[in-house]
Amino acid sequence: MINVKDIVYKELSKVSENASDAYPHNWSMLPAVQFVEEENKVEEFTDDKEQSSYIRYRIDIWDNNSTSQTACDIDDVMTTLGFLRTSCSDVPDPSGLKHKQMRYEAIIDCKKQFIYHTN
Repeated sequence: MINVKDIVYKELSKVSENASDAYPHNWSMLPAVQFVEEENKVEEFTDDKEQSSYIRYRIDIWDNNSTSQTACDIDDVMTTLGFLRTSCSDVPDPSGLKHKQMRYEAIIDCKKQFIYHTN
């Protein structure tokens, strides 16, 4: 199993100070970003070892006026990390906040070290 959650959190924290893997607790600090690792499973298993992992993340964004810029910034971050956006949609929210949900997928080679690049 590959764990990239800390790397995802570090990068999303650059987009929003209110990024978390839990439901947002502080609604006065927007945008709020929640990320959830929906799936982390073996993609290829040979020679009694996991060779690659499939990982899927769901990212939710809440904001007062628009989620568009935050979504674009998140897309840049996740693409740089090697994830592919598979969906992006607005979600009706009874609170009146703008709510966008995005999904990302990646297959990570377990033999190679995950390389983190900074700009």
